[in-house]
Amino acid sequence: MKHKKRLWLMLMMAVLLLVVAACSKDKDSSSTVGKDGEIAGDLEIQYFVGGYGDSWWKEVIADFKKVYPDVNVIEHAGPNINEEMRSRWVSNDPPDVVYIDGAGSSETQMVEDGQLMNITEWVNGIELEGGDKLIDSFIVKPATYNGEIYSLPLVFDTWGTWYDKALFEEKGYTVPKNFDEFIDSMKEIKDGEGIDPFVTSGQHPYYFLRGMLYPAFAAAGGEELLEDVITGKEGAWSSEQVLDIMKRVQKMVDEGMFDSGLGALNHTQSQMNFLLHENAFIPVGFWLPNEMKNDIPEGFDFGFIPSPMNATDEKYAIVPDLRPLAIAEGAENPEAAKAFVAFVFTREYASAFSEHTGAIMNLTGVDLTKNDKVPEYLMNANAMINDPDIVQIYEKPHPMSADLETPIGNALVSLMLGNMTAEEFVVEAEKAAEEYRAGLN
Repeated sequence: MKHKKRLWLMLMMAVLLLVVAACSKDKDSSSTVGKDGEIAGDLEIQYFVGGYGDSWWKEVIADFKKVYPDVNVIEHAGPNINEEMRSRWVSNDPPDVVYIDGAGSSETQMVEDGQLMNITEWVNGIELEGGDKLIDSFIVKPATYNGEIYSLPLVFDTWGTWYDKALFEEKGYTVPKNFDEFIDSMKEIKDGEGIDPFVTSGQHPYYFLRGMLYPAFAAAGGEELLEDVITGKEGAWSSEQVLDIMKRVQKMVDEGMFDSGLGALNHTQSQMNFLLHENAFIPVGFWLPNEMKNDIPEGFDFGFIPSPMNATDEKYAIVPDLRPLAIAEGAENPEAAKAFVAFVFTREYASAFSEHTGAIMNLTGVDLTKNDKVPEYLMNANAMINDPDIVQIYEKPHPMSADLETPIGNALVSLMLGNMTAEEFVVEAEKAAEEYRAGLN
């Protein structure tokens, strides 16, 4: 009898322990929700600080904390934040929200590695301040992976080619509209200024890949060719269309148009050389003037055109380069993360973004002309990009994976330095695409 009683007590204790554990688990899982269902708890946000600066982020986060006072926002930010946070992501202890931008970050890689939350259904319920659906209000739609959405495109940027309008007007240099005019203009400048006309970052070859080659691929073969090279489709990099474009790059090499020291230049060094008139053309996004605002010489006047790698019978081509905001698959506070992401996407903050950064947030219906603090170069570029008689806009499916972009970039530097021909480049690029496809299986 005593034995049965003892057994009964042990069973009761086991049940009680299970109940306590369940209650404890429930308490932990709801710790992100405060009184009356309010969003609460720690919210970790990772954002790269580069050419756009961080003043816009500071404003938005401060406003968010006023609306959600029970949320403790923990910011992880800076120019090297992607590297600093790498171990957190690898160990499956990521921040809740991540702004994907800067060296060392790759949206496609993060999706392939299962690091980002699938938000396909959730995003359809987000409304803007006017009641219109966010999903219908993007300038460029979110990237999709097998039809699924893992990030929302926050920044509408585009790579283009920059020049000094003041210098060009003073010397009468040609602002090119296609590749033939581009070569002629660079010859004028090489003779007139005694400089290597074109500079880019050899340490970050994706500047040339995204800034010069993507538009050329799009102009020549449309979004189909653009998608094929980005996804590494068999035969894309060795196609006649791609080879023709790479021969244009080789022509620039043969004519001595590239800065001979580009291999050692990082992006800020190449931008500084451009500002000092050591070069005349550089491929960069809209962040250039803001990033270099403390180093702009007196009288320098930023001019922007879509990169003129297109053939004579083709219009300028623009390939938007989006900077997305995403929620980690392993987010510890997903509800606060969703609240923050939804909070950010308003037209009010879109106008403020252009004011703070000199770039464009990826929302329609934002009238920049009503904000006198938006820089003139952005107004002019925005008007040009939206003129279909001048510019054709092409959308890419998603960014290229770092596993493909890195070897392509390495081969590209060899070509730009004259150590490889266009024919040799496409062989190397096709080999890289083959290895990338094999790695996906």
